[in-house]
Amino acid sequence: MEPSEAAKEIGLTIARNLLVWAESDSVTAAGYSAQKVERKIKSEKLMRKTFFRIALGTMLFAFSPAAEAQQPKKVSRIGFLSAVSPSSISPRTEAFRQGLRELGYVEGKSIVIEYRWAEGKFDRLPDLAAELVRLKVDVILSGGPTATRPAKGATGTIPIVMAFDNDPVGSGFVAGLARPGGNITGLSTLSPEISGKQLELLKEIVPRLSRVAVLIISKAPGTAQALKEMELAAGAFGVKLQYLEVRDPKDIETAFRAASKEGADAVIVLPSPVTLSQRRQVVDFAATRRLPGIYWATEFVEAGGLMTYSVSFTDLFRRTATYVDKILKGAKPADLPVEQPTKFEFIINLKAAKQIGLTIPPNVLARADKVIK
Repeated sequence: MEPSEAAKEIGLTIARNLLVWAESDSVTAAGYSAQKVERKIKSEKLMRKTFFRIALGTMLFAFSPAAEAQQPKKVSRIGFLSAVSPSSISPRTEAFRQGLRELGYVEGKSIVIEYRWAEGKFDRLPDLAAELVRLKVDVILSGGPTATRPAKGATGTIPIVMAFDNDPVGSGFVAGLARPGGNITGLSTLSPEISGKQLELLKEIVPRLSRVAVLIISKAPGTAQALKEMELAAGAFGVKLQYLEVRDPKDIETAFRAASKEGADAVIVLPSPVTLSQRRQVVDFAATRRLPGIYWATEFVEAGGLMTYSVSFTDLFRRTATYVDKILKGAKPADLPVEQPTKFEFIINLKAAKQIGLTIPPNVLARADKVIK
């Protein structure tokens, strides 16, 4: 470790003082007997040896890493940009903070996190992203695809870590998963096979399933791939799919009204910041119409929804801390590969099942990672 300027100055000052003393007369003999002069010389030699030892120790300390460690360290600033509210993703946020703690970071000492929440008002995101850029944060964590795009628009130099994206290449955020290029990297949730599995689980708990309403944002990244997999499963099970666009909170009631009108037996909710921020409303409409539902995130089940089969978003957010750590230590986003999900969750809410008069087969319950009773 290179010593600080202050440490160098201390060492040079000591060295100059040593040189002055070394060049001075050791003792003045006038007025002393030969015996006294000899004793005086011995005494002064002893004092000089002691002084040199102290001075040498001081110089070594001044140039040591320990002295350098006492110098003030930079506090890194992390921007956190989200399209929703803090309460909507609090477990995910805590997972990110826990990941940072596991890597040795201490909030308020070694890092500061600047949170910016759009609270479901997506048109605010560009301004919030610009605020983080003006703060000159060291890295921006985007809480999802809806936040990543305005972050990308606000800066081409500050590193951006995606907590998740359904299709980062298709979204134009990275050039490739192995070598992202540019200033963006992070995690992908591109697992279109999940949608087919979701339909399969609905078929197991509703054997007479014939029609399923699917709440989507058709232009959202990854939706096309998910629907392709779902259609393959629907063909195998003899199920018809009814696609319902939900781009705004007001579309939720309209979508459920249309589902009931067409005789839907169940509902699947695909990824969308709109449904996440309004998840309580979504699960309430499903319960009112006695529609078994399977959702794209655990937050829906915790809000009273029936089932979720999805990637573990808390695990993804915890893993983003590793990206942030590497970037703060000098790595470039362009060189950090985008990683895929490694943990999936199947959760069943028996309270919700009872509310709509549904019995979950034991073999399905046995496969659940978690059962809410």
